[in-house]
Amino acid sequence: MLEFTKMHGAGNDYIYVNTMLYNIEDPEEFSKKWSRYHFGIGSDGLILIGYPSSIHADYSMRIFNNDGSEAMMCGNGTRCVAKYLHDKGITDKTVIRLETKSGIKILHLHLDEEGKTESVTVDMDEPKLKDEAKHQFKEELADTLPAGTFVSMGNPHYVIFLDDETVREQFGIESADVEQFDVEAHGKKLEFHPAFPERCNIEFATVLADGSIRMRVWERGSGITWACGTGSCATMVAAFLTGRAPRQSTIVMDGGSVTNHWQESDNHIMMTGPAEFVFDGQI
Repeated sequence: MLEFTKMHGAGNDYIYVNTMLYNIEDPEEFSKKWSRYHFGIGSDGLILIGYPSSIHADYSMRIFNNDGSEAMMCGNGTRCVAKYLHDKGITDKTVIRLETKSGIKILHLHLDEEGKTESVTVDMDEPKLKDEAKHQFKEELADTLPAGTFVSMGNPHYVIFLDDETVREQFGIESADVEQFDVEAHGKKLEFHPAFPERCNIEFATVLADGSIRMRVWERGSGITWACGTGSCATMVAAFLTGRAPRQSTIVMDGGSVTNHWQESDNHIMMTGPAEFVFDGQI
């Protein structure tokens, strides 16, 4: 019997286990079993919080998708880890250095009047484009993909804007409305496209009248999720590079919104968004 916490960041929900208290010997299998809705706890995956291997970090996190595969990074997950560590009294720090498979991320906590974590700003580091992440994107196969922008946030993303007339012709659709788009059919197919040696997260987006960006995501290893932190960053980068939006944008996802700022000073992306407890339990 072990204790777990269910949390979500903008609807991107994970099961969190403190491995400083509990040893999880087979996280791949437990993630698949526990993540099943109706038959388990239900989630987009499993996140393990633990001690770091580096002296430059305070804590570590490992992320397992609901198909058992291990992910490099999860922006929404990092925010929830920060809230977990602070609000459960494990640390009183409001700046936490978190070790991930995609490097050490700096988390800045914003507290409410009661001293609880209301939102978190994550330094998501620098985005890498196709020339810098050749192991994740085969450019020679780009012509076989719908028109889009490849961005790596440690994990690979391919961002497709439905307000592009060429894209609509390629998909055989008339509307740029992301709500009406069949994310499952096209996302599932593109995740495994040969242009992506490590598979890929696929974002479908359009710019709204107020300047915000509406995005839906097919996550590698998880399918449709209500939000994706790294995906929101990739979408903002793609929107800026294609002249659709400035360096700071609000990304509206199925489960909520985050605000991202691609800083000119150091090329880092700062992502600010919510982190919410759902419930604690035992399994």
